[in-house]
Amino acid sequence: MTPTPTATERDASHAPDDGWVPVPETDRVPDAEPERVGTERAGAERTRTERTGADRTGGARAGAEWAGAEWAGAERTEPDRTEPDRTGGARTGGARAGGAGGRVGPLLLGVRHHGPGSARGVRAALEAEQPAAVLVEGPAEADALVALAADPGMRPPVALLAHAVDDPGRAAFWPMAEFSPEWVAIRWALERGVPVRFFDLPAAHTLAAADPTWSDEGDEDEVSGSGLRIDPVAELARAAGHEDAERWWEDVVELRGDGDPTAPFEALAEAMGALRETYGHGGHPRDLVREAHMRLRLRAARKEFGDSVAVVCGAWHVPALTRRTTVAADKALLKGLPRAKTELTWVPWTHRRLARRSGYGAGIDAPGWYGHLFAAPDRPVERWMTKVAGLLRAEDHPVSSAHVIEAVRLAETLAALRGRPLPGLDETTDAVRAVLCEGSDVPLGLVRDRLVVGDVLGEVPAAAPAVPLQRDLTRRQRTLRLKPEAQERELGLDLRKETDGERSRLLHRLRLLGVHWGEPAAGRAGTGTFRETWRLRWEPELHVQVAEAGVWGTTVEGAATAKAESLALAATALADVTALAEQCLLAGLTDALPVVMRALADRAALDADVAHLAQALPALARSLRYGDVRGTGTAALGEVAAGLAERICVGLPPACAGLDADAAAQMRDRLDAVHAAIGLLHEDRPDTPAAALDGPEPDAGPALPLTPGLGGRWSGVLRRLAGWDRVPGGLRGRAARLLLDEGRLGEGEAALLMSRALSPGTPPADAAAWIDGFVGGASGGGLLLVHDERLLGLVDAWLTGVPDEAFTDVLPLLRRTFSAYEPGVRRTLGELVARGPRSGGPGPSAPGVPGFAPAPDPARADAVLPLLHLILGTEVTA
Repeated sequence: MTPTPTATERDASHAPDDGWVPVPETDRVPDAEPERVGTERAGAERTRTERTGADRTGGARAGAEWAGAEWAGAERTEPDRTEPDRTGGARTGGARAGGAGGRVGPLLLGVRHHGPGSARGVRAALEAEQPAAVLVEGPAEADALVALAADPGMRPPVALLAHAVDDPGRAAFWPMAEFSPEWVAIRWALERGVPVRFFDLPAAHTLAAADPTWSDEGDEDEVSGSGLRIDPVAELARAAGHEDAERWWEDVVELRGDGDPTAPFEALAEAMGALRETYGHGGHPRDLVREAHMRLRLRAARKEFGDSVAVVCGAWHVPALTRRTTVAADKALLKGLPRAKTELTWVPWTHRRLARRSGYGAGIDAPGWYGHLFAAPDRPVERWMTKVAGLLRAEDHPVSSAHVIEAVRLAETLAALRGRPLPGLDETTDAVRAVLCEGSDVPLGLVRDRLVVGDVLGEVPAAAPAVPLQRDLTRRQRTLRLKPEAQERELGLDLRKETDGERSRLLHRLRLLGVHWGEPAAGRAGTGTFRETWRLRWEPELHVQVAEAGVWGTTVEGAATAKAESLALAATALADVTALAEQCLLAGLTDALPVVMRALADRAALDADVAHLAQALPALARSLRYGDVRGTGTAALGEVAAGLAERICVGLPPACAGLDADAAAQMRDRLDAVHAAIGLLHEDRPDTPAAALDGPEPDAGPALPLTPGLGGRWSGVLRRLAGWDRVPGGLRGRAARLLLDEGRLGEGEAALLMSRALSPGTPPADAAAWIDGFVGGASGGGLLLVHDERLLGLVDAWLTGVPDEAFTDVLPLLRRTFSAYEPGVRRTLGELVARGPRSGGPGPSAPGVPGFAPAPDPARADAVLPLLHLILGTEVTA
């Protein structure tokens, strides 16, 4: 089953995921204004068509303009208005007279998720009103986890994670940062001993949205008048005459100065009320179900605490909470909703993950900037420029205090010119680019990555619930000192060291389980096989992957062993089993090897396809080599590898005969891989010393104990391929080149094979394929032609003799062959061809090293002396 999209990809407060069925119209509480509800209860039908679009737009615009003026700091001169007693007297804003004691209804604080301005406003309103209980938007089952937010080991950003017990891949996140209003409300309540509860729809219903019977199909008529789902903030910005919704919101909320703490919430509630009156549910019919549950939880809280209740939720939901409905109507909306058995916990989150369109549908482009605005409300621009200067100095960019002062002045000037209350992210970015980065976007990219977004990773206390596999992984991480980090880093491992060997096994086991915390990377060059390089980055989604892998066992080693055994029994292709054997050796899963080896022997005995055998052998060779380094017993694996190698030597020549161009290209790749594998396996190869830089490698020199004479038999196979006319030209050329590299071709044999392949009777396409196999690609063929002019002359002579009508057919293949060479090699070949062959025809001009004259040329050597003197700084002698 395809996993349900997590709350990181859906709006957990504005627009829940597709896959929910709205309750039929006859059972749904009307989503119009209170007057409409009353009229319908009286029996008078009023349709949406009776209200014109102009009236709706006007209502939204009026609310937005009034809200904008209020947020911008304008004095509200009209007398305070008390909202009608809807839903039993719920009221937005705080009581201006009397405080908590004079409250007419609950304190409804409509916010924008992950907004520092909303977070500061929530804290100020709670301090002013001192409610007896706090309700926060979030899954209702998380009440048991809310106390963990006060644990000293809890450091945001964090997220509530809910996943289905029977299908951990079905999961949802509710992320919270330090500047999230919900987190501020939770911390305020816990610090003062005030009860705090979540009151959104339970996660059991949210995760059941994967049920195919939950669908929005057939409800297009319930979408907003424009037929589109609306963004409330964008609608308010448009009504206020602004095209950039984020910039408008930053001006009127995030950069707003101190004032009446409840006034912004009253303004926002009135504006959202106008939008809900105009657009109904705004294209989000499932919000009606969520809001019904919110109202029920609010009623329960008022029964327990009276009107001294504060509610922190998305501003879009505030009008629904003030609507007059009955308990029976709300319960009817929730009746029959599907449920899924769920488990919840806290997990670490990251600023980088917040920067995506995730979590509450309020993905923010600059979580680092918003965190700065929340943590530094006084002189935020000066403090921000100081942080930027510190970062650039740490990266060796010359930045002085004068740069910081000038950047602050420029940002403030830009804000004044653009009519903004304070410099925002656009102004500070422009100032940083112009002053601190001297107009370059290169260091500016670093500022965006490290500060504007940031790599902050939250922490969760050990007391938080977790699946047993997660707890074992956490223990292993601490033991091996592998701390999860949000920023990608490179980790080099020396497998000769016990700790590094354990780290490697842990990372390989996690990859086998589908937990991609680390990915192998190219490391420092060396001939040793005892070094590994990994790229590590911890993402919040890895907690879901660990939960999914928990079905295989309670420890990382046990789960990886169980999964390897299951994969071995289910595998049908020989290459899959050999790759699995390699993974088991890399991961140190000795308990799984017997099952894997039995499956490998069975598949190898039944598979007669040489192509499959050739595809499987390289993984076995690597496994033997790694097992040798890691001290893992590989005798049984060596026997299987020896059997595969023998069968390949017997069956490869017939399998290469009569192939078309595509099949020949695939077989050429397999030929290269088998040649490298046999180079590791055969017993008569010379000892291989370890790299000087890497130090001695244990057991790396002697050949692996396989069948004697394997290298000689493989050379015979290559010779047969190189001289058999039924084998495609590309394979014949490649076999000849492999023999030449191994020193198996005598003097002049390579030139003889080339002259035969490029003879006039050979079709041009086949000859071009031979050249591509012999000197093509990144095999060093270009240098071979540079240093052996005999071979270069043969290629040149053949190429100049290709008929005109065939030249266009072979040109693409030749171009691909020579375009892979390094620019310097291509230039040298061009110079040699332009000079023409030496006297005496192609080939070395005299006995000695191919490509070199028998004696130095003094005139040519003297021409190099001025350059050498210039490089060495010596004087030129007369």
